[in-house]
Amino acid sequence: MNIPFQVDLSGKTAVVTGGSGVLCSQFAKALAACGANVAVISRTQESVDSVASEIRSAGGQAIALSADVLDKDSLEKANEEVIRSFGPCSILINGAGGNHPAGNTDKEYFEREDADNPEIRTFFDLDPAGIKSVFDLNFLGTLQTTQVFAREMAEGGVIINVSSMNAFTPLTKIPAYSGAKASISNFTQWLAVHMSKAGIRVNAIAPGFFLTEQNRSLLTKTDGSYTDRAIKIISQTPLERFGDPEDLNGTLLWLVSNEASRFVTGTVIPVDGGFSAYSGV
Repeated sequence: MNIPFQVDLSGKTAVVTGGSGVLCSQFAKALAACGANVAVISRTQESVDSVASEIRSAGGQAIALSADVLDKDSLEKANEEVIRSFGPCSILINGAGGNHPAGNTDKEYFEREDADNPEIRTFFDLDPAGIKSVFDLNFLGTLQTTQVFAREMAEGGVIINVSSMNAFTPLTKIPAYSGAKASISNFTQWLAVHMSKAGIRVNAIAPGFFLTEQNRSLLTKTDGSYTDRAIKIISQTPLERFGDPEDLNGTLLWLVSNEASRFVTGTVIPVDGGFSAYSGV
């Protein structure tokens, strides 16, 4: 665990949704390493049990809870358990999200002859139900989770949403996911204004390309080498590599620290190796 600098989160209760994922499990471990009591939440109990166990083995405090960000009743039950164990949430990481194949096109560009090819999913073949599922998971899941866990959040509370660098520059082939993450960035700004008088800061981290279980099959071949899409990504990333999950720790800890970022709210911080800044020439 690489903690680039130490912040004191002792006595803070941190809730991390999507906590079994590569990036959000890293968030949970970093917060615990700085003294926070962490509730790691995911839909599958077994997946977060291992994350919470790692935190406790390292000397931290953590509980693992199963909840679905699209099921408000399950979120309410999780919140009750968090309060019983650690007290009300003071740091909320809205990390649950993802994509759905039905919201993707097969090709980067539409060509006229594609319309008559049943083996190619074009823009005109996108499934509204699949697109809705992507927006629900990313946007509605973030909104509902915030409604539940921030209700009792005291002044000095911090909410961190997870956007994406493709909220700045939409990627080819994934219109639903790009649009959903753009909604997270917009919601972050709206919520920051709305919560300002309650003394709650709201910001977002926009990761660039990190190898996760969700995208590994798209970016690497069975032998571990990069796919053509991965090679293109690296060529458009000035730092010329994929991100390591620990690369997010510094931004996370800066944003959750009321001493370090007490005048920072409503921002969306890209951590993408320069991808969103590069024009390609």
